[in-house]
This record gives sequence, C-alpha cells and structure tokens, in this order.
Amino acid sequence: MSRRQRAAGTEAALKQAARDVFAERGYLNTKITDITAAAGRATGSFYNHFASKEELLEALLRDMLAAADEAVVDDAGHDADFSKLSAIRWHVAAFWRFYQAHLPEMIAVKQAAMVDPELGRRLQQIMADDDQHMIEHFAHLPNPPADPLVTISAMNALMEGFAYTWLVVNPSNGQTITDDAAIETLTNLLHHGLAG
Repeated sequence: MSRRQRAAGTEAALKQAARDVFAERGYLNTKITDITAAAGRATGSFYNHFASKEELLEALLRDMLAAADEAVVDDAGHDADFSKLSAIRWHVAAFWRFYQAHLPEMIAVKQAAMVDPELGRRLQQIMADDDQHMIEHFAHLPNPPADPLVTISAMNALMEGFAYTWLVVNPSNGQTITDDAAIETLTNLLHHGLAG
C-alpha cells in the first residue's frame, strides 16, 4: 500500500470515527483523542489531516453535500420546476433522507454553531454555496421571489428546524412522526408558500 493510500485510509477512518463518536457523545463532548481512539490511530495522525475538530466537521459537511449533489445528478426523478407539487416533494424527501442519514453531523453542525459563531458562519457558508443551484428552481414559479437566496434560507430554516424537532427532540419525549407525514407536511407548506 502506498503512502498516499495509507493517508487516505487514515483520513477516512478519522471521519468515520468522528461520525460514530459524535452520534454517541455529541459534538461538544467529543475530544480529538476520542476520535483517534475510535479510529485506532495515534493522536498525532489526526493533525496530519485536520488542524482541529472544527476543521474535521467542515470536511464532513463538504463530503456529505458533495455526495448529496452526486445523488441528485444520478436521480432521474429530479425536477427543477417548483411550480409542481411533485418537484417540491422530491426535494423535501431528499432533504429528509439526507438529514436522517447524517443525523450525528447535522446535530454537530447545530451544536458547533451555537458555541462558536465564527465556525457557525463558515458552516453556513458551506451550505449556502451548495444552495446556489436552487435558484433555477424558482424560475418556473408564477411569481419568482425577488431575492431567491432569502427564500432558500427560509426554506432551509423550516426544513432543518422541523427535522431537528421530529428526529432529535421529540423522539426523546416519546413523540414520533412517520417519514411520509413529515414529508407531506413540509411539501404542502412549501408548495403553498411558493406557488400560492
């Protein structure tokens, strides 16, 4: 195995270990030594790949968004016409599945942003960069928003807040919602708000 392959393996192991430890302990309670121990790597190896736990979280977020973008490109069901209920439903369902699949990282992003506003701004910028492609989705609406980025941020806040409430907070109180009910609720709200 080449040095490059070993380095890539270590980086992948650190990322997976971080994800596992974030899920178990939460981002705020996780130390770098917890991550390296879970990865079976020396603590010093962490710094060959990441300057800090915050930088590792940024890398995880970029990886997640890149994988989600690839999935969209490969999905024939994707429709950019937000005047259609079905197109909004597809996007809401994709978001809901993304949030479920990456729950430890999404909680970590929320926790990190609360304690470190500068990191929160960087994480928001990573997500905002990913949102640029959404602007074309509004062109099909009868009354496209004057400032699409404001509308996108409102959509994201609604979906993220709803997902956090029903996938993190309420289950701890014994309250649940089915995936279908969650997707339908968000879809209907967004469709009425966007298409009128």
